[in-house]
Amino acid sequence: MWQLAHRSERVGSVSQMDRRKALRLFAGLGAAGFLAGCGTGSAGEAAEANELVSDEPIKIGLIAPQTAGYKDIGDEIARGFNLYLEMNDQRLGGHQVQLLVADEGETVESGKAALDGLLKQGVLALTGVVNSTVMLGIRDTVEQARIPLIGSAASPSALQSVVYIWRTSYVNNEAGQALGRYVAENVGGKVGIIAPDYEAGRDAVEGFRTAFGTTQTRMAAPVWTEYVAEPTKTFFRAKIDQVRRTNPEAIYCFYSGQAAVEFLRQLRADGYTGQVYAPGFLTEGAVLRELKRNEAKGVYTALNYSPDLNNAANRAFATAYRSAYEATPSGYAVASYDAAQVIDKAVRLAGANPTPQEVNLAMGKIGLVASPRGDWQFNQTRTPQQKWYLRQVQNDGPVLANVLINELATLG
Repeated sequence: MWQLAHRSERVGSVSQMDRRKALRLFAGLGAAGFLAGCGTGSAGEAAEANELVSDEPIKIGLIAPQTAGYKDIGDEIARGFNLYLEMNDQRLGGHQVQLLVADEGETVESGKAALDGLLKQGVLALTGVVNSTVMLGIRDTVEQARIPLIGSAASPSALQSVVYIWRTSYVNNEAGQALGRYVAENVGGKVGIIAPDYEAGRDAVEGFRTAFGTTQTRMAAPVWTEYVAEPTKTFFRAKIDQVRRTNPEAIYCFYSGQAAVEFLRQLRADGYTGQVYAPGFLTEGAVLRELKRNEAKGVYTALNYSPDLNNAANRAFATAYRSAYEATPSGYAVASYDAAQVIDKAVRLAGANPTPQEVNLAMGKIGLVASPRGDWQFNQTRTPQQKWYLRQVQNDGPVLANVLINELATLG
């Protein structure tokens, strides 16, 4: 449903007319807003953008879950990438784009099948990938194919020594690292830890424990749950009871998608009223829309984006996103929007007839990216050096929102 070849179809509940409305509104922001929103840094670059227009189309492959527990995250990734294309006349680097979407599914096998299908169609570059286990599972195939993958979600810390894999999101241990010191300084009592026992969960816990202080006696041993994308309504009860037996003043956890919804519901139903800290995915996107006030209000999260960040790029992006999709933008959408932005820059640098290898080489030359999250740039590990923010779920009129509290750290 996301392929641009089928422009009459809808993304979520949003029609093509809604997107056109967003474009008209965005155009009204003026040239300065456009340059900020698309990360273009000078009049010279803008002139170059106008000059380099090619009739030769390029294919970009998007790997994202289209069914089950992480479909909402896949939808956000698609929205972010498509919004950037809409703002740029369906072009990247001056070339018309054909966006090919493959269902990541929930396993390494389904992720590999999605990748193989896209490679057979001759894509210039790849993006997406939500599951960290899938990202590790497709690593060698991507490297051997020599096709750049600009991942916009999954980013396991074990993904090292890669040449063709870049990530516009984060490294999985960074959110926990950003929160660990803050919680150690602001929570005086015991801190319980609960997370799923898989790649991303272990990364999130390790980052938190390292920053909190692994020798701190106030930090309880982690309680691990099974990794399940769609848990039942009683799935977490026994493990929540196990965490609560340590009488924690605060709980640190890591869940996303439908698992996040069920965890918070079952935690509050169990009677826990203390502080909750987590990487931002616990209350991000569709998760917050599903939760009731008593289930989510007051939860603290760390993420590299907040919708109320006051910078020119975010004002342009958030305005267009809300108009197009009638929803609050998420960190998932921003990372995918930025993936489109860096592909745009790299393809332009690669010239009129780019190859995947030339685009990959150009990725290392794009420099500072003017993003809705704030300016960032790739570091030596091909991940962003960026700011992390503390947010709290609060009332924003009739709805709940992740409200920016302060800046936590710059990592990467």
